Amino acid sequence: MVTVNEAKQRIFSETFLNSTATRPTSEAAGFVLAADVVAPLSMPSFRQSSMDGYAILHSDIVQKDVFLKIAAESRAGQSELQPLISGNAIRIFTGAPVPDGATAVIMQEHTSLLSGQVIIHEFPVPPGKNVREIGKQISQGAVALTKGTYLTPGSIGFLLGMNVQVVEVYSKPKTGLLVTGDELLKPGEPLVHGKVYESNSAMLIAALQQEGISDIEIKYAKDDFQSTVDALEALSQTNDLVLTTGGVSVGDYDFVEKALQEIGAETIFYKVRQKPGKPLLFAKRQEKLFFALPGNPASSLVCYYEYVLPAIRKMTGRTDLFLRKLKMPVKHAYSFDGERDEFLKAFVEEDHVVPLDGQESFALRSFAIANAIIYLPVTQHVVAEGDLVEVHLLPF
Repeated sequence: MVTVNEAKQRIFSETFLNSTATRPTSEAAGFVLAADVVAPLSMPSFRQSSMDGYAILHSDIVQKDVFLKIAAESRAGQSELQPLISGNAIRIFTGAPVPDGATAVIMQEHTSLLSGQVIIHEFPVPPGKNVREIGKQISQGAVALTKGTYLTPGSIGFLLGMNVQVVEVYSKPKTGLLVTGDELLKPGEPLVHGKVYESNSAMLIAALQQEGISDIEIKYAKDDFQSTVDALEALSQTNDLVLTTGGVSVGDYDFVEKALQEIGAETIFYKVRQKPGKPLLFAKRQEKLFFALPGNPASSLVCYYEYVLPAIRKMTGRTDLFLRKLKMPVKHAYSFDGERDEFLKAFVEEDHVVPLDGQESFALRSFAIANAIIYLPVTQHVVAEGDLVEVHLLPF
């Protein structure tokens, strides 16, 4: 049995970056850049007004209330413009090109109109006022985004604003999911005494999709050694990452550990000193990773968030591997006996965290409303109201 920290260290030492792929920029949010992106053009590529108002020559404004003739207009998207000459102004709108000769833009709130002329009430006017110069945001040839950048919606807008239509990113792992258990019914089937509806697969698929993984293959196996072997072998042939749920404890019908050995996977560790989720197994065959998760749903989801998710993030190039951690005061006292660290389903409320009722490994009702997990090492097995605890925020 390994500790929580030992388990995480062993996983990370065995986990490597996935292959890279070229992807349309418009479909790359949630991926990590595998190469620098160099700006193919300057942004803006022309002098641009940042205000609605009037383009002027700043040296014309020698005092307040100077009169200038309105000579033309510049609208957003306009390509041809006459140059501005001294004594004139050009009506201009936000995002429109600043005409040659103009050195500043006066916002319209600082002007008034009289008989076809504009009166400039502002003085003095510095050169460059309200003008976005060429390359103000980025210059052509500069590195726009560096390798390792996690692409957000803002990243996508920035790149497409430079006409970067494809990017090189780290691929998401193709993921296989094996569900075991003779007691399981599929949703929609008639309820039979002694059986339960299988929900772990949908729960884990939802968690994987939240991380941007959509290429998921699912198989089911009865509590039978050979069917478990066959399903694991099939999934390992077509996937980078294989998750199993159930069949990993020490019962007479738990075959996952032996089945992984049968297909040649090396067990890196089996069992973690934690509650819930003790019977977690991590194995590897060449570059393929295997996580055998407990069948109890709360245990399975805790192990996903604490171990599988960080491994996926490392595979895909992210540097923020773990759930975001905070130290927060706990609202209620809590204590536990034993020699295992505990993970508690919890809810963060403004400036404190609340351990929820229903901490059993089978209980998902509390997970259904949880937005965090409290991590309590055995060295902190007694906490009083107001004590600081380590909180892992769930992704939303």
